[in-house]
Amino acid sequence: MAETVRSFWKGSLRLSLVFIPVKLVSATRAEGKPRMHQVDRKSKQRIRYQKVVASGEVIDKDDIVSGYQLENGNYVLFDNDELDAVKLKSRHTIELTQFVDHCEIDPLYFERPYYLLPDGDVAEEGYCVIRDALRASGKVAIGQLTIRGREDLIALEPLGNGLALQTLRYDEEIKEQDAVFSSIGATKVRKDLLDMAQNLIESRSGKFDPAAFENHYAVALRELVKEKVDKGKVVDVGGDEEVESGNVIDFMETLKRSVAESSGNKSAKTKAANDGDGEGGKPSKVAAKKAIKSKPGQKGAAKSAVSKKAHKAETPARKRVAR
Repeated sequence: MAETVRSFWKGSLRLSLVFIPVKLVSATRAEGKPRMHQVDRKSKQRIRYQKVVASGEVIDKDDIVSGYQLENGNYVLFDNDELDAVKLKSRHTIELTQFVDHCEIDPLYFERPYYLLPDGDVAEEGYCVIRDALRASGKVAIGQLTIRGREDLIALEPLGNGLALQTLRYDEEIKEQDAVFSSIGATKVRKDLLDMAQNLIESRSGKFDPAAFENHYAVALRELVKEKVDKGKVVDVGGDEEVESGNVIDFMETLKRSVAESSGNKSAKTKAANDGDGEGGKPSKVAAKKAIKSKPGQKGAAKSAVSKKAHKAETPARKRVAR
């Protein structure tokens, strides 16, 4: 039986000229981790927090502004309307702009997983085409999604019968590897110790099965809750207090147009490069400078949190975690 899910965002998945109505749901369960609240032992009331300044004076919420701290300790203050003005307008489109191999995305960049579903029967065909095309090519789609004024970088990949969406951290959010590990010296490891460690790793190697690992704290806490409930130690605590998307029209036709448009763009670029941009048919200086420089890499094994598949790959040396 299909699990009942509630979407918190609806919009379209766009690939060139193709628009597919989709909806986004969380891939995690809130009840997976036990949550606790603070309660006053005497009055049995939920504890609430007040906004106070250093002197202890309670501040009205209308008098609170946001402040950005500078390096010298001073602050730049902003009213809410000023911050609202720079927020991005929520867009109801996930535009796929690039496709990369699984192994090219460092696990450090993965942030939060979601499931992306087709929104309606009409959308299912286009949705399945994108899913199967990604699976056949072994690629992950990269794009951006704007919700509540924030623009997230996302990765989209096939997962079972559907598509999994991961929000990604931006490059500036990741600390530099070299700076963090700079205090570690170039110690020469003894060969006998290295051999023992490798043998131990080999003897315990296998396929990753997350179901084999148990959250022992959560289990113990739930057992403690049940024990107290069974003993009647329960108290009454006081103080507890979508955009419709359009239809997909002639998916096959728009897909053909997208392919033709893409092929036309490539042909135009090739012709321009061959013809040159100077007098007398000289080669284009701009085209000559478009050599792609590959970054130095180091070998490692990266596991995608969504696909749950091990991928061996060359990964950029910058910010790469030694595994």
